[in-house]
Amino acid sequence: MSTTETKDACVREVEIEVPADVVARETDSVVEKYRKAVRLPGFRKGKAPATIIRMRFQGEVKGEVVEALVPRYFQQEVERRKLEPVSQPRISDLDLKPGEPLRFKASFEVLPEIELSGYDKLRAEVEDVQVTDEEVEQAVEHLRQQQATFTAVDDRALADGDFAQVSFRGTPKEGGGQPASVESILVEIGGANTVAEFSQHLRGARAGEERSFDVHYPADFSDARLAGKTTSYTVNIQGVKQRAIPELNDEFAKELGEFQTLDDLRQRLREQIETERKQHAEHVAKEKLVDQLVEAHDFPVPESLVEHQVDVRLERGLRALAMQGMRADDMKKMDVTKLREGQREGARKEVKASLLLEKIAERENIEVSDQEVVQEIEALAKHTQQTADEVRARLTRDGALDRIRNRIRSDKTLDFLFRRPASGVPDPEPKPPAERAGKGR
Repeated sequence: MSTTETKDACVREVEIEVPADVVARETDSVVEKYRKAVRLPGFRKGKAPATIIRMRFQGEVKGEVVEALVPRYFQQEVERRKLEPVSQPRISDLDLKPGEPLRFKASFEVLPEIELSGYDKLRAEVEDVQVTDEEVEQAVEHLRQQQATFTAVDDRALADGDFAQVSFRGTPKEGGGQPASVESILVEIGGANTVAEFSQHLRGARAGEERSFDVHYPADFSDARLAGKTTSYTVNIQGVKQRAIPELNDEFAKELGEFQTLDDLRQRLREQIETERKQHAEHVAKEKLVDQLVEAHDFPVPESLVEHQVDVRLERGLRALAMQGMRADDMKKMDVTKLREGQREGARKEVKASLLLEKIAERENIEVSDQEVVQEIEALAKHTQQTADEVRARLTRDGALDRIRNRIRSDKTLDFLFRRPASGVPDPEPKPPAERAGKGR
């Protein structure tokens, strides 16, 4: 037997020979199984001679012998050589003749050798966070708009600033689209977020009227189902309403239930905006730190890991498009080969970063406790509105618990690098997952 390193530094190839006596015993075992199970003309069940079974089921017997011995001896060989495959083996040059050993080659990928250097000197500046009074007032105004009430207006035509309570049906003018209908929705006439054609054609209408018109959506429209298309609408005006926005005073703050004065509300909003921006700034800084880490280390990456990460990125992107409203039929028309190629560079960087963080975690003895995994499962349960037991069962069934643990470890390692003091002396202990920012990197 021999091990060969191919031109790709992450690929290994082993030549394996299974002794002839082992092959013979396995063959006899498979033949005996067939002899007991099959019924042949002229013989009672289980009484057909083994020689006839060998001839009659030659292909099937050979296939089962190969399926039984190849994985077993491949695993024995890689364990003997202390190799750790990260891809399924590709079997070639399979040779099995009666009375002879079973010979085959198996090629597979392994993790590269990574020499860490200088990671303790990497630094990423965090953008200074400022919250202006104007931004706080904008947040207050947004709250006022959310607390607005609507009152019906009798016997008056719709004008700018009014809200039309309508039902509508929209039918795509191009073929293939599905009609959409809404039973009741408020449309602000002349509103900044209202499609212009709706304001144009509903302005002047009264309750009980029906209006029909077409809307051509721009190619960059936010709803992927409508972008670049024309839709015919039939709109029924159910009523005319005016919006009343609460006055900006201490009473408004008290009605929100947590504040005594308007200044208390402003202070809380300032703190919330500042916290969100600090978290975002930290996330950006950590991304820059990852970029520096990847650029500082040059090593080959197993293509099987890159392909898997391409799958992950592609699935994530398609899921986002579906949430934005893109139909399955439109997704099927997309050039998957081109999409995959567009994800490859990012996937390769993510794999390199993951391998580097894992290596650093080993060197710095960064581990993940069972309690941290429990906290993550509980957070997932809350997000998905399931019980923790249901989430754990699903993750166990999908084999995802190890992935959860590995992701937490990577996050902790990145947090360790990010918070390392300028002197290069590490923090006493990395922060637990509940305190780390930039989650979901």
